Amino acid sequence: MTPTRKRRLIAVSLILLAVAVAAALTALALSRNMSYLFSPSEVLAGKAPDGSSFRLGGVVLEHSIQRAPGSLTVDFVVTDRFHDMPVQYTGVLPDLFREGQSIIATGRMQDGHFAAREVLAKHDETYMPKEVADAIRKAEAAKKARASD
Repeated sequence: MTPTRKRRLIAVSLILLAVAVAAALTALALSRNMSYLFSPSEVLAGKAPDGSSFRLGGVVLEHSIQRAPGSLTVDFVVTDRFHDMPVQYTGVLPDLFREGQSIIATGRMQDGHFAAREVLAKHDETYMPKEVADAIRKAEAAKKARASD
């Protein structure tokens, strides 16, 4: 092998190595920032990650909103109409937040309830976020499968 070919081979090898390292670091960073959406049924089935952040989607159960007097802490229940999950949030809720409303909350499980750090509400009466609708459909299919067994 000539010295010129040897230098080219080394240069190409170093470039490929640098691209592989960059791709691995990018994939690692993206996987740490991903936040999956789970319904209350999936959370109670143990599919949600323990101790890490995830999104909880569903509908605010009627007559479940309780506000702590003198603070911004709000307790409410999110349901997929099959299972319920208690949620606690401290902060200002979106203007569209109310009972019977589809929401997506970001946070983590803490002492048997979901501690939300962000709450998003749907923007009109007929819209339900695709992820929430899919999660409710999955929970309904799982319930039917269990009932047929």
